[in-house]
Amino acid sequence: MREAEPIVAGPGVTAQRMLSATEPSLAGGSGDTPVFELAGPKPGGTMMILGGTHPQEIGGVLAAVLMIENARVKQGRLIVVPQANRSGFTHTDPMEAYLHSFVIDTPAGPRWFRVGMRLTNPADQWPDPDVFVHSPSGERMVGHETRNLNRNHPGRPRGWLTARVSHALTALAKEASLVLDLHEAQPEYPVINMMVAHEHAFETAATATAAMQARRIPISLAASPKNLHGLSHREFGDYTNAEAVLTESPNPAMGRLRGRTGEDLVVDGHDPNYVRAAKLKRLFVSFDEQGWPLKTRVARNLAAIEELINAYNELHPEAPIEVENIPEYKEVIARGLGAFLQPPPR
Repeated sequence: MREAEPIVAGPGVTAQRMLSATEPSLAGGSGDTPVFELAGPKPGGTMMILGGTHPQEIGGVLAAVLMIENARVKQGRLIVVPQANRSGFTHTDPMEAYLHSFVIDTPAGPRWFRVGMRLTNPADQWPDPDVFVHSPSGERMVGHETRNLNRNHPGRPRGWLTARVSHALTALAKEASLVLDLHEAQPEYPVINMMVAHEHAFETAATATAAMQARRIPISLAASPKNLHGLSHREFGDYTNAEAVLTESPNPAMGRLRGRTGEDLVVDGHDPNYVRAAKLKRLFVSFDEQGWPLKTRVARNLAAIEELINAYNELHPEAPIEVENIPEYKEVIARGLGAFLQPPPR
């Protein structure tokens, strides 16, 4: 579980570094994670994309990976962190019978990826307090949330590991004009197929949501609650100048109603339990024998990235972000993820 999954820099990547270049205390440790930069020849805006804030939410991880391996920037810059909480990729949820990894076939051979856990590995940060007190808001949460990256923002430079990772990501977000944090949720969770936006980002997110709906990609819009602290869509918007947005897509492998957590569920998104639950109207998304395949969820995330960039450019023509070669929604669904992954490293 300590072996890093391969991520291949595509032709659009102009620089690579580790997160410890931003926060030196992470150097060589379990929280240090790769940061990829795709910069265009002309100055413009900067978009930061986070995958792997919760590592088992693999639709977000793979969307970030496909951006790294395919996208090219013509103007402005992309900062992509595909494994935001890298420690979380080194373990799985105890007693939940999760796969450690899964495989996607490509024309040049198989590529493997991790199924991690939403919290920092307790081997890297222990013990949990009885009560986690968020800084600086003072909001009190259950103790294990101290290992949840998306409850630690904006982080602390001299805090525990998860807080220092958050501090480094917040520092990166200060370089950005637009931030997107890619997440997934169980089908029985109400905040799903949704874009959650800070008030500073609401016009951009509303424009992007309308464009996705016009493409018949189901998505709704929600405002970031002002009194729910530690989440990226709240704290990045409050503590940086970036417009902060978070998306959620449906992942049946995360749900409490799921059956066996094998590759048929994790990659293909099939589960008869969820088909029955949908007929009983117990879900917040549709669910039939087609399921919610990983390729469909990744395609949704890529469409969200594309439409957020379009919306941002419409509202900020003075400093646009122009990106080409983002894998197209219908093409990803038709051809599968393997068609857009780089060959496995030798």
